[in-house]
Amino acid sequence: MAKKRGRKSKRQYFTEDTELAIIEYLASDDQHLRNRIYNDRIHHSFYKLAENLIHTFKFYYTEVDDLEDLKHEVICFLLEKLHYFKAGKGKAFSYFSIVGKNYLILYNNKNYAKKKRKADPLEADVDDNILNEFDRQEVRNEKKEFLDMYIDHMDRKLLTSFKKSEEVMVADAILTVFRRREHLEIFNKKAIYIYIREITGMETTTITKVVKVMKNIFNDCYSEYLETGYIYKQ
Repeated sequence: MAKKRGRKSKRQYFTEDTELAIIEYLASDDQHLRNRIYNDRIHHSFYKLAENLIHTFKFYYTEVDDLEDLKHEVICFLLEKLHYFKAGKGKAFSYFSIVGKNYLILYNNKNYAKKKRKADPLEADVDDNILNEFDRQEVRNEKKEFLDMYIDHMDRKLLTSFKKSEEVMVADAILTVFRRREHLEIFNKKAIYIYIREITGMETTTITKVVKVMKNIFNDCYSEYLETGYIYKQ
């Protein structure tokens, strides 16, 4: 009976030795040793990870002419966040994949916004639809995890974030929209204002004010989540 050929790992570039090297790197105070560990056992893995993330998720809205430069930017960001990795709390590959992907999401969206301001309105609208579809399909899991944390955070902070009872009512209604998994369109004003007006009876000016406050808190919390994986704000 013929033996089945073993499948090659799709990520042989990021091996158990890579994870051990990262642990050794973090445990050492000797800069020369750290440089050697990084150059010999980590750099190639980070390079291939950056390359795969860019092409797998098509992060092609870039300020640089050469994707090699973008790979270098991702590697630098991974190095900045390397000290957050804790051995025993998950695999290094998963951690650095999320860190790199989150960086590229922010980078891609920032540069897309610049392109959209300069683009022909019709072309930009088509691109916007494509980007939104990508956002829904590829980032849903990460946003769902964050959103659960954000909802808990806002539940605790409603009365300190908003002083007026009608503002608290609107904010709670918006959180209800989040809970119903419509969160990816929460800041599409036309989509939420009618719904919020229906369940609160509040004027658009009040809703606009609350949305602005919640969006600022959302952005602050999301930035913290991307860096640490948690929301520590009290």
